[in-house]
Amino acid sequence: MRSLDLDSLDIFRTVVAEGGVIRAAQKLNRVQSNVTTRIKQLEQRLGTSLFRKQGRGLVLSPEGELLLSYAQRLFRIADEAENELRSGRAMGILRIGSLESTAGSRLAPILSRFHRQHPGVVVELATGTTGALLQRVASFELEAAFVSEPFSPGALESRKVFEEELVLVTGKDVAEVRRAADLAGMTLIAFANGCSYRKRLEEWLGAGPVLPARTLEFASYQAMVACVAAGTGFAVVPRSLLVAMKSAQDVRQHELPAKVRRNRTHLVWHGAPSTALQRLIELLP
Repeated sequence: MRSLDLDSLDIFRTVVAEGGVIRAAQKLNRVQSNVTTRIKQLEQRLGTSLFRKQGRGLVLSPEGELLLSYAQRLFRIADEAENELRSGRAMGILRIGSLESTAGSRLAPILSRFHRQHPGVVVELATGTTGALLQRVASFELEAAFVSEPFSPGALESRKVFEEELVLVTGKDVAEVRRAADLAGMTLIAFANGCSYRKRLEEWLGAGPVLPARTLEFASYQAMVACVAAGTGFAVVPRSLLVAMKSAQDVRQHELPAKVRRNRTHLVWHGAPSTALQRLIELLP
């Protein structure tokens, strides 16, 4: 179904305002036949007559009165939209994605400040693994996402925003882990494939070479840490998240090798950022 275009509605509105086709054509700098044709096309599309003849002139039909009220509202909204866009103010919906750890430990103060400065923007936040978030940004489901190394940005723009320290956590009764071999026979607790932290940990274990006895996949860090605290296995989490969750006292922390524990979170986006996204980028460290 074709939608109404503003050009046709402008012709209709001008005919009403000028009291007829001849004066409307002069006002719009169009030939009279063009204005008449456009009005007829509009009536055909709507399946109703917009004007009725009254003597030598035209008056609006009830359907024409209704359309005029909608046309006036549409032009007012169009004017408001143009004025807002020209003003450079951030507005509309900003759909962004984030790792759960980043959302839980990093974004709250940033998004709170963003909301205070740009109340016209509604932020919709989705969480997921790095792999899933990259796919959603590439397909324009999300405008941007906070993802973690290692990843390949491909055609996406990327900016480093947070430095993270990853820490290995186990139950409190587990002896100090000094090397990957110390985890032999234990259960790995992690997010599903696509999690960059899991990939980094598995690469370290594989170089051991160590294979977990089995892998349990969870959808939240709260569940993962609770399972680790219960003595089920081991996991890797950002230290900042443990602090934010106040769960450090429930598990034993083990330092990972520098090449594993040092990690950075990036913001990725596709194409030129919207005004809202640009304002968010300006708030990032």
